[in-house]
Amino acid sequence: MKKILLLGAGRSAASLIKYLLDQAPAENWQVTIGDISIAHLQPVVAPLAFARAIVFDVHDPAQRAREVADADLVISLLPAVFHIEVAQECLQQGRHLITASYVTPAFLALHQQAQERNLTILMEAGLDPGLDHMSAMAVIRRVKEAGGVLSSFKSYTGGLVAPESDNNPWHYKFTWNPRNVVLAGQGTAKYIKNGTYKYIPYHQLFRRTDGFYVDGYGYFEGYANRDSLSYREPYDLLGIPTMLRGTLRRPGYCQAWDVFVQLGLTDDSYTLDNSETMTYRSFVEAFLPPATEAGQSIAARISLYLGIPVDGEVMQKLAWLGLFEEKPVGLAGATPAQVLEKILKEKWALSPGDKDMIVMQHQFIYNLNGEQRQISSSLVVTGEDEVQTAMAKTVGLPVGILAKRLLQGKIAQRGIVIPIYPELYEPVLEELKGFGIDFVEKEMVPSEHLGVPG
Repeated sequence: MKKILLLGAGRSAASLIKYLLDQAPAENWQVTIGDISIAHLQPVVAPLAFARAIVFDVHDPAQRAREVADADLVISLLPAVFHIEVAQECLQQGRHLITASYVTPAFLALHQQAQERNLTILMEAGLDPGLDHMSAMAVIRRVKEAGGVLSSFKSYTGGLVAPESDNNPWHYKFTWNPRNVVLAGQGTAKYIKNGTYKYIPYHQLFRRTDGFYVDGYGYFEGYANRDSLSYREPYDLLGIPTMLRGTLRRPGYCQAWDVFVQLGLTDDSYTLDNSETMTYRSFVEAFLPPATEAGQSIAARISLYLGIPVDGEVMQKLAWLGLFEEKPVGLAGATPAQVLEKILKEKWALSPGDKDMIVMQHQFIYNLNGEQRQISSSLVVTGEDEVQTAMAKTVGLPVGILAKRLLQGKIAQRGIVIPIYPELYEPVLEELKGFGIDFVEKEMVPSEHLGVPG
């Protein structure tokens, strides 16, 4: 019997939990699910002799050591900041680890030690990062094997609300950790365009977007992710002239989000001295210059300060959030980002029956036999409801499939590994088709309709 320890049972774990429990009898697994709160798990695991749920505190070294030592494989869907503690424990106890989060310098420092201990720490195994790597590498490898030379690779992914549940002016609802959404893009985005390195500082990021169209689903806009350059080497594209990875939203979102950036409402580096006494209105007002005339509305002040039409769509989006209302914030010692997160969570939560949608699109331009060609590879997945979401499916199922293959002894790579190898991604992409997760490829006339910021 193989034992799996899954840490983290939040909104992104629903499909992974279902996959593990469905596979457990045939694979002879014992599944332990640990989270800070397990009330929602008890009805699921109670009837199953091969599953249990435990209250888990990642900061409790004795519990962490005990549970990791008792597992053959640890899967961490905890917040990314806690993965390193889990990884260090896995190294100490000699256990494999899978996460859906980005490889960080702290993890790279564990690579040699993991190799020496014959352990696999498989990361970036979810949606983005994860499925983006797998699906992109499948095309890149095929193009290269045919003798093609890639000149441009662009990739965008977005967790969005499905059209049938899109009932707010932002055309967006939370399907992922709200805090990550609020803090998205902070830092400087880096990419390469036509052989020239390009940099977009955070305060310009949401002003330099690109629009494009996905058949059957309409128009989208994308902004650049932090670092597109670091994937040139793993993708074996060191000489490629254009490479960009980015995030998708519906048109109009980025222009409105830029208001929060320009005002400083996404700052998480300090706490507000009086957040517990603030209202939504006074919170926004605290970041504005003084009124230029008596009785001037807060909308008029934002309009004057940021050059936004007072009666335009951006202001309508802000008003819909309740930002101009005297509603108590109710948070003590909060950062601006935390206050903004609270405001957004009240308006952007998935309602019962709501469906989310994942959209991913890659575009490749390459030369073959003296001819320029272009391929698009697109994925659209719609969730079932507010629990079995498209986000949970596309994050959790790749992790689950890779976990199964690792326990079956079918993954030979050791150390810090991401799924860029055919023996890792090909079986995952094939099995995902049975869950309705299938990329549609299309040969196109070369164009720049999926643009790169200037």
